[in-house]
Amino acid sequence: MTPFDGRVAIITGGSRGIGKALALELASQGAAVVVAAKTMESNGRLPGSVPETVREIEARGGKALGVRCDVRDDADLKNLVDRALERFGRIDILVNNAGAMWLQAVEGTPQKRFDLMLDINSRAPFLLAHHCIPHMRQQKWGHIVTMSPPIGLEVLEHVGGKVAYMASKLNATLLTLGLAQELAGQGIACNSVWTQTLIGTAATQNLGIGAPEDWRSEDIVVDATMAVLEQDPEKLCGSTLLDAEILRRFKGIEDLSRYRFVPDREPTAMTWARWDLLAEQAREKYFAAMMAADAAKASKSAKDA
Repeated sequence: MTPFDGRVAIITGGSRGIGKALALELASQGAAVVVAAKTMESNGRLPGSVPETVREIEARGGKALGVRCDVRDDADLKNLVDRALERFGRIDILVNNAGAMWLQAVEGTPQKRFDLMLDINSRAPFLLAHHCIPHMRQQKWGHIVTMSPPIGLEVLEHVGGKVAYMASKLNATLLTLGLAQELAGQGIACNSVWTQTLIGTAATQNLGIGAPEDWRSEDIVVDATMAVLEQDPEKLCGSTLLDAEILRRFKGIEDLSRYRFVPDREPTAMTWARWDLLAEQAREKYFAAMMAADAAKASKSAKDA
C-alpha cells in the first residue's frame, strides 16, 4: 500500500516533460491519473502526446485517462473534471503543471501573448480549483499543487522586461495563498512548488534559457512534488516551497548530485538577479525572433484582408 492507492490525480501538461514524469510516478504508486494536455499527436519539435503518456502508464499496469484539454478553454476545463469524475468517480489531487513563457517588455508584448500568459499560468489553475474543490470536499481530503514561485519583496525589483510572465506566475502563487485561507480546516491542501535551479526540460532547451551546466533534471521536481503530496493536507497548506528545500525537509536529502543534468557540474542556484541575466539572453536569442514572427503574421493578415 502507498499513500496514493485509490487516489485520482489530474495533471495538466501531462503529455511531456515534468507533467508526464509525474503522471508516470503517481500511477506507479497506485493513483489513477487523468492526463490532460492539448497535444494528441507527437511532432518533431516537441515530442510527446497525451495518448503516449497513457499507453506508458497502462503498459506498466497503471490506470490512466487521457483528455485533450486546451487550458485556455473554459469548456475544456469543465470537460476535464467531468471526464475524470465519469471515469473514476472522484478527484483527490490537482497538479497545475501546464505553463507558458514570454519574456519581453510591455511594449514588446502583444495582447495575444499577454492573454496567453494569464490564461495558462493563472486563469486555468483558478478555474480548475473552482471545479475540483467541491469534489475534494466530499471526501475531506485533497491536494492542489501549482508550479509557481515564492513571493517576496525582492522579486518586485526583478519584474521589468518580463511583466506578463511574472504577473501570471505570481498570480498563481496568490491563488495558493488565498485558497489556503479559504479552505483552512477542510482537509484540502494548496501549495506551490518552484525550482532552485533551471530544469533541463525540452522547453528550457528550446527557449535557450541557460546552458546544460545550469540545469537539474526533471526528476527533482517530480520527487519534490511527490513529497508534498505525501504530506497530511491539514499540516502542509499555504506553503510556497523550493524543490531542494522540500527534499531536505521531508526526505532528509542533502546531496542533490543525482539530479545534475551534467553529471560533473553542480548547477548554480537561481537568484532573481541571475534570472534577469538569463531572461535577457533568452529575450535576445529567442523571444525577439518570436516577436518578429508575430509582426510578420500580423502584416500578412492585414495585406490579405
